[in-house]
Amino acid sequence: MADDRQSPLVQYIVKNPEAFAQNLAKVLEQSGKALAAYLEPREKGEVKADGAEELTSIIKTLAQVGEYWTSDPQRAVEAQGRLWSGYINLWNSSLKRMMGESAAPAVAAPPRDKRFEDPDWQENQFFDFLKQFYLITSNWANDMVAEANGLDEHTKHKADFYVKQIANALSPSNFVLTNPALLRETLENNGENLVRGMQFLVEDIKAGHGEIKIRQTDASKFEVGKNLALTPGKVIAENDVCQLIQYTPTTDKVLKRPLLIVPPWINKFYILDLTPDKSFIKWAVDQGHTVFVMSWVNPDERQAQKSFEHYMREGILNSLDVIKRATKEDKVNAIGYCVGGTLLAVTLAYMAAKGDERIASATFFTTQVDFTHAGDLKVFVDEEQISLIERKMAERGYLDGSKMASAFNMLRSNDLIWPYVVNNYIRGKEPFPFDLLYWNSDSTRMPAANHSFYLRNCYLENKLAKGEMVVAGERLDLKKVTIPIYNLSAREDHIAPPRSVFLGSSAFGGQVDFILSGSGHIAGVVNPPARGKYQYWTGAKPQGALEDWMAGAVEHPGSWWPHWDAWIRDKDGAEVKPRQPGANRVKILGDAPGSYVKMRV
Repeated sequence: MADDRQSPLVQYIVKNPEAFAQNLAKVLEQSGKALAAYLEPREKGEVKADGAEELTSIIKTLAQVGEYWTSDPQRAVEAQGRLWSGYINLWNSSLKRMMGESAAPAVAAPPRDKRFEDPDWQENQFFDFLKQFYLITSNWANDMVAEANGLDEHTKHKADFYVKQIANALSPSNFVLTNPALLRETLENNGENLVRGMQFLVEDIKAGHGEIKIRQTDASKFEVGKNLALTPGKVIAENDVCQLIQYTPTTDKVLKRPLLIVPPWINKFYILDLTPDKSFIKWAVDQGHTVFVMSWVNPDERQAQKSFEHYMREGILNSLDVIKRATKEDKVNAIGYCVGGTLLAVTLAYMAAKGDERIASATFFTTQVDFTHAGDLKVFVDEEQISLIERKMAERGYLDGSKMASAFNMLRSNDLIWPYVVNNYIRGKEPFPFDLLYWNSDSTRMPAANHSFYLRNCYLENKLAKGEMVVAGERLDLKKVTIPIYNLSAREDHIAPPRSVFLGSSAFGGQVDFILSGSGHIAGVVNPPARGKYQYWTGAKPQGALEDWMAGAVEHPGSWWPHWDAWIRDKDGAEVKPRQPGANRVKILGDAPGSYVKMRV
């Protein structure tokens, strides 16, 4: 009899049939609990079954692709023939392998595709066949969308996005019986991993109040104010929109101009103050900046009518008033991150119209002001979908944070959804504790008025770039913004694509320095110099096409942070004595990071 170690099949045999059967029974029991956790809030009316409208939109979009190919018999035959040709090539290749001949695969997985890294995806004929069958089918479906020339651009964009999501979900790597690594692990553990996984699923459905809140990290290992957001400072102002934090100086001299940071309200500000070694806020303080950061409220029904104008007035403009009282300075440097940057741009245009010159320079982190090339998030933006979101927001006065979190995760579902589904619910393992993913899961709500304005005026109608946006009775013109601007983009950004950020550079009326960092929307920004990671590019005036700019750009290793600090000092390097929080009779309301950031959904 052959040695077990020489047989590739022995690893796919149940080790203990009795234990395996008992664990399968436990899986069924836990499945019932998961179903009950899903149904209970719906039976109580706490969750509305509104997925039908979203599903209808998906079906309508994909139906238009199907109509294009079936409306012409010749096109339909061509489409079917292309698919069957791929299957025939796979069949022929597989037959050759079965007969002991060498044969090139009919299709190869992309080199960086982590789903098919296990050796048996290539060495085991069964799994290799499944993988290639999947790749042929999904590639064909993507091609059908790309070549559906009769569709308008938005419909094609939606169809492409939906097809990719469906293909990612149906990957054989996501299922026990079709993934060699998962199958081996399940058989070796007699199914105990599936029991743990179903227990995690029950817990995550309960945590999501009837929806699956996929855990991306071990949340028990983190707490804001304990091991995250640790930079010392004080809350010196608060209202219904935000708290303002002033950080304690650490240098003998500080720059005369204070620094105001406007973070996004879609997530919490401590992405810029994770652990001390990753904190941009701490680093800026240690370079001699007097740092003020706005910590947005996690809104509920009380903020339902808080609009962009409220966030501008009660957020940025009020913070400028407080900073002047705290420091006796008339001019500040300002930073805006993502949607916080969009609000900062809106505020700058408003201030330009009013002759308000308190912001002397502006820095934008991965910020869009022109949404022409806004990327895959535009998939969720059309009149039908915005109306649906507005109806949902009208019920509570806000959009639940999980909705935005899901949308962002879907942009990279093969990185941020399916690996965790596999790890948590099939392998039955707790995810690795990771501060960035803890922050990512610490979602915030969006006030109805604010979010509706943002979706319609920016993503749908692009009014800011067109000079048509009206805020507080003022028609906004970014060309009137002539202060120096440092415009940072990230090369692999899926949320604010570099092409979009680059185009936005031309919307302003003054000098704009465009900098492109390596990595994505978060890592491209949160890149401490001490780590020596990634790179950044500097170049000529941002005009024309991004590709042309890149052709003449200069690559620099490491973090862009020191480059930004030098840029700030070049505008005004005057220094003064450090300012302590609470100086000039400014009332201290509490310690950083404040209470607003700790409000959970």
